[in-house]
Amino acid sequence: MKNIITLSFILISVSLSYGQETYRAADKVFEKMQYLDAAKMYESKLSKGDYSKELLEKAGDAHYFNTDMAKANKWYDILISDYLNEVDAEYIFRYAHTLQGIGENNAAKKWMKIFAKRAKQNDKRIEDHSEGDVVLENVLSIKPQFRLQNLSINTRNSDFGPMYYKNKLVYSSALDSSYYHERIYNWNNQPYLSFYLGRINAVETDVKFIEEFSENINTKYHEATLAFSPDNQKVYFTRNNYIDELGRDDDGVNHLKLYSAELSVDTLSRTKRKEWRNIKELPFNSENYSVGHPTVSKDGKKLYFVSDMPGTIGATDIFVVDILEDDTYSTPKNLGSKVNTSGREMFPYITNNSLYFASDGHIGLGGLDVFESALTSETFQKPTNLGAPLNSQLDDFSFIIKEKENIGFVCSNREGGKGDDDIYSFERFKAITPVKVEDCQQFVKGYVSNSKTGERIPDATVTLYNEKDVKLSQTQSRINGDYAFNFDLGCSKKHYIKVEKNGYNPNQKIFVTSSISSETIVPLDIETIDELIVEDNGLLKIKIGIIYFDLDKFFIRDDSASELNKIVVLMTKYPKMVINIESHTDSRSKDDYNLELSNNRAQATKNYIISKGISANRINNATGFGETQLINKCSNGVSCTEAQHQLNRRSEFIILKI
Repeated sequence: MKNIITLSFILISVSLSYGQETYRAADKVFEKMQYLDAAKMYESKLSKGDYSKELLEKAGDAHYFNTDMAKANKWYDILISDYLNEVDAEYIFRYAHTLQGIGENNAAKKWMKIFAKRAKQNDKRIEDHSEGDVVLENVLSIKPQFRLQNLSINTRNSDFGPMYYKNKLVYSSALDSSYYHERIYNWNNQPYLSFYLGRINAVETDVKFIEEFSENINTKYHEATLAFSPDNQKVYFTRNNYIDELGRDDDGVNHLKLYSAELSVDTLSRTKRKEWRNIKELPFNSENYSVGHPTVSKDGKKLYFVSDMPGTIGATDIFVVDILEDDTYSTPKNLGSKVNTSGREMFPYITNNSLYFASDGHIGLGGLDVFESALTSETFQKPTNLGAPLNSQLDDFSFIIKEKENIGFVCSNREGGKGDDDIYSFERFKAITPVKVEDCQQFVKGYVSNSKTGERIPDATVTLYNEKDVKLSQTQSRINGDYAFNFDLGCSKKHYIKVEKNGYNPNQKIFVTSSISSETIVPLDIETIDELIVEDNGLLKIKIGIIYFDLDKFFIRDDSASELNKIVVLMTKYPKMVINIESHTDSRSKDDYNLELSNNRAQATKNYIISKGISANRINNATGFGETQLINKCSNGVSCTEAQHQLNRRSEFIILKI
């Protein structure tokens, strides 16, 4: 889940050593929750060979907090391999979560056990994860109880936090500017979140956009997740700590707060339309911690919410207060260790019978899973995972339900959605007992490699199908090219695997599972769509001869022009290709001069390509880096030959889109 309402809680729970001088610029970006930009900056350091423990942690975290489990796994995998005895137990837990997120449940169980041995004894998660095999197998074997359908209101951005309002649905969305003004926040370059109103269709399987929920409640920053009193005359909602500008604590963190508003007639309006007014902060808000994600009991006497306030067991916990007379409230009470864990408990929804909530601290399938805690004599029972397909390998949350009708809504950033977080309608039905198949377990694994060079290929999408073309599972190849499916195929069965990656020709391979061993090994190979395209440190680049520049010059030489013409031909062949141009100098001359010179060289290169008929908008950026990214030892003060210095006077062409 990549929305700021969730992750502003997470940030507070991170207690890492983000302060070394080497990474200070990237750390500042991370602390502002601009995770995509921070990840690029950390990975730039990694590409230069800095595989320190601290940098691997940072790179993994930047993707983990942006819920990109495949990329987080890539860096955590190296971290755990190189620094297992040095890392904090929390990183073993995160690593195991990313393994679940890419479908490697067997490996996840192993690492959850190791986490249980390494974690502090007061960590609630130990109880669940010390017997990871048994508990996770129980979750995986839960019989399906839900049928999901993606809603038409979902956009390319984040849509989540649904709540019933009369016969309609209020939800939060980073709706784009085709409807309303757009203010972009730097987390993932999406508009700010606001509340919108939708009409639920007759069978409650879809929702149609109506209008903005309330101009009085929506501001230019974030509003998300809300709950109504039983008579729908009062609303509780989550908002950034905001008055005229975003408020921040001493560490620069903008926390969340809970607010209430009352429905009253607009006496100044000719239509006498009711509007939400009298907006108030709730008294247990703070400048130093976050409070949000409200839900109100059906009798209107209790308000449940999420916070990381003092007394929290984990990263975020669920609390409750009594709603008293005269708009007052009791002291917040933690729901305790039966519900809350050392991880995150979020997005509660209370009914007369149960508390539903999302958690990554209880055993799940990966990311946040939805759990149900039955309410018996005012006591919450041990939570149960609601299983697949409601839960997935990624984040599943914001569950609401009409229990009598067994219908409701849930949110997820699972694959196959329309954008970031999507809202799904669901029908809950009686679990169906699956037909028993032959007792023969068979799993498939292998690796992805370049068909010409033999080089292992990471981050390729590997999809498993049966012989009837039904998609069974999907995963990403790891940093060493390995892949594996935790999906029992049965023995002597015909299947096929498709492998795809941007910049490569897709390929597929048919295989028949073994009838002898428990595993079938299926190597996969792919090749780039053109021999000029290569992969370098996870980036696709156009590999041509070095674009040479004379010392202190930035004009295009004849020998360089012949190489640049290859790029023109390639971009003409692939008309959707978009590139970045990066230009570099050697270390001679002053740093500022070299930076300006390299910028001039990048622009000259760009202008040459454009002059040959390539549209300017297909060159996303042309940037000079001066002497900041030397490819050899020839830094300031080091004696080198002219040929060695020449190697640093280069241009690189990075493919962003094909």
